[in-house]
Amino acid sequence: MSAPSGGLRVAVAGGGWAGCAAAVELAAGGARVTLLESARSLGGRARGVEVHGKMLDNGQHILLGAYAASLRLLRQVGIDPEQALLRLPVQMRYPEGSGGMDFVAPRWPAPLHLVAALVRAKGLARADKLALARFTTAARTMGWVLYHDCTVEELLARFDQTPRLNRLLWHPLCIAALNTPPERASARVFLAVLRDSLGAKRRAASDMLLPRIDMGALFPQAAARFVEQHGGEVLLGNKLTAVAPAGSGWRLTLSGGELAFDALVLATPATQSAAILAPHAPDLAGQLADLAYEPIATCYLQYDPALRLDLPFYALLDDPAHERWGQFAFDRGQLDATQPGLLAVVVSVAGAAAALEQDALGKMIAAQLAHDLRRPDLGAPQWTRVITEKRATFSCTPGLVRPGNETPLPGLVLAGDYTAGDYPATLETAVQSGIAAAALIRAYGKLPPEKRRLSHGDGGQEPTSVK
Repeated sequence: MSAPSGGLRVAVAGGGWAGCAAAVELAAGGARVTLLESARSLGGRARGVEVHGKMLDNGQHILLGAYAASLRLLRQVGIDPEQALLRLPVQMRYPEGSGGMDFVAPRWPAPLHLVAALVRAKGLARADKLALARFTTAARTMGWVLYHDCTVEELLARFDQTPRLNRLLWHPLCIAALNTPPERASARVFLAVLRDSLGAKRRAASDMLLPRIDMGALFPQAAARFVEQHGGEVLLGNKLTAVAPAGSGWRLTLSGGELAFDALVLATPATQSAAILAPHAPDLAGQLADLAYEPIATCYLQYDPALRLDLPFYALLDDPAHERWGQFAFDRGQLDATQPGLLAVVVSVAGAAAALEQDALGKMIAAQLAHDLRRPDLGAPQWTRVITEKRATFSCTPGLVRPGNETPLPGLVLAGDYTAGDYPATLETAVQSGIAAAALIRAYGKLPPEKRRLSHGDGGQEPTSVK
C-alpha cells in the first residue's frame, strides 16, 4: 500500500460520517488523504446494508434543516439535498384515532409557523397548548441556554408541562434526538437541539429531511469519490490496530500492513480509539472507554408493493409493557420508488427491545401498526428484519464531559459524534467534528517539521521509539 503524492500526508482512520467529513475537508485543502476503514463499506453507524435484495439502512434517520454543515458537505461532494432528501415541515402526527395528536407547521416564516401549528393542533387540550406556549416563550427568553444542567424530566416539571404534552411531544422528541430517556437525558443538550430547530430564526431550520437514498449513497460513497478525485485513496478492509510516533509523523499498524503519515485523524469508534490511544494518552483513553451507550433498533416490514400509507411517516405511541415498541413509522415507498410496500419502524433506547427474539419483535411491531393505523393487513407482513445498532449513540446525560478533537499527541486528533459540542450524537455532530478535526490538522501542517518532531509525546515526555 502506498500513499498518493503531493501535500501533507494524512490518514483518516474510520469511514463513518465523521471520518468522511474530515477526509473531504482535508482533500479539498490539498492534503494527501488516505481514508482507512476496517469494514468493506463506508458509513459506520449510518450506512447501507443489503437485505432480501434491497439496499436498506442500518438505521432509519431523519435530518433537520438546521444541519448546515451536513448539507454543505453533501453539495460539496456532488449530492443535491433537494433531490436526495424529502423536505417536510416540522410535525408530530399520530395515526388518527390512536390517542395521539396532529401537530404540523405551515410553511410560514418563523416563529409564526409554530404559532399556527399550535393553534391548529388536534388532540391537545387548552391546558396542553398553554403549557407548550409557556415553555417555548420561557426558553426563548433564556436564549435556550441552561447554565446548570439537569434531566429533561426535571426541566419539563420546572415549566409545568402537562402529562399529555410530555407523552405526545416532549418525551418522543427527547428520545428521538438524544436516544436517552427523559429521566436520564441532558436538558442542556435537549435545549440546544430545540434552539437550532424549533427556536431558529429561519423556518427552514426546523424542517425534517428524510433520505430518499440509502445512507451510504447519501454521503460516504460520494465522499470517497471526492477524495479519490482529489488525489487521495480509500482503503477498505483495513483495520487500524496500533499507532506509534515516527519522526515528525505517525506509523500505523493495519491489518494489511504498515503505513507512515505526517498526521492522523482518529475517527474510529470511541472504544477502538481508546484501545489505540491507551499506550500514548492513558487519561484520554480512559475517558473514551468510560462512555456509556444506548442502542437503536429499526424494524423493516415488507408488504404488498401496492401498500401506501397516507403520510410518509407517523409518530406512534409506544408502551413496552404492552408489547408496543415502535416510536416512528416510515413509508419507505414514498421515499424511494425502488422500495414499494416497505415500512421502517424505529425503536430508540432499544435495550429491552433488542433483548427480544427478532421474529417476535417484528410480529409485535406489525400488530402495533395494524391496530394504530386501523389496517388489519399490516399485521401480516411478507417478511420482517430487525437491525440493531447496540452502540448507536453515547448516553447523553447531564453534566457529561465529552473529549475535544485535540489530543495530547501532536498531529493526532479525534473525530466522532461523541466529541465535545452542543448537540447529542447526530449526523450533524459527526460532520461538525470531522470538519473541526480537519482544521486542527491543517494548522498542525503549517508547523515546521522539526517543531512537530520535538513536540511529540504525552505531556512533554519523550516519544515512543519505533522498532
